Amino acid sequence: MNYLDIINHYPDFPKKGIDFIDILPFLHKKEAFKQVVSDIDAHVHCPNVATVEARGFLFAAPLLTQSAQVQNIIPIRKKGKLPFSEGDLRGVEIEKEYGSDLVYYRLSDIASGVPEGDTFYITLFDDILATGGTACGIAESLNKETISLEGKTYKVKVKEFLFLVEFPDLYDHERINAIAPVHSFAQVAGD
Repeated sequence: MNYLDIINHYPDFPKKGIDFIDILPFLHKKEAFKQVVSDIDAHVHCPNVATVEARGFLFAAPLLTQSAQVQNIIPIRKKGKLPFSEGDLRGVEIEKEYGSDLVYYRLSDIASGVPEGDTFYITLFDDILATGGTACGIAESLNKETISLEGKTYKVKVKEFLFLVEFPDLYDHERINAIAPVHSFAQVAGD
């Protein structure tokens, strides 16, 4: 399947100079959606998948019913969207192509997953890789965490990045590859 035949481009959205990639047309075509979820499943090598709201949720959540590998989805959300207990919530400042933002994840969502040995390995999935600020910020934060569970302490490690579409000319390959390998299903050349 050629992903670029399905997605739409909206130049200068949400502001001038940004080429917005709309992946929602996958939701208009049942077979295309089934295929993209299958493609994601084939490239996830961790039982835990962290994904960023909101489009990432649409494509990662079906893995819980389809994938033999995926056992846990870790939602990453904007401010005020995740209820939390004291000490559970972690904030991450991210740099996006059109400004900075703050996103959050919960340690309890990681702890609900499946560790392998002494580590909770995570696939970080998002729809678009543009400047890499979101992916790197979240991954760097996750990699600093430890999870205490039943008297044992576990490390957290982003093992891989997975994206539907990437702009290979826009992000710092050295920075992101120093964290984990990147896989995407389509590439869009920069202007």
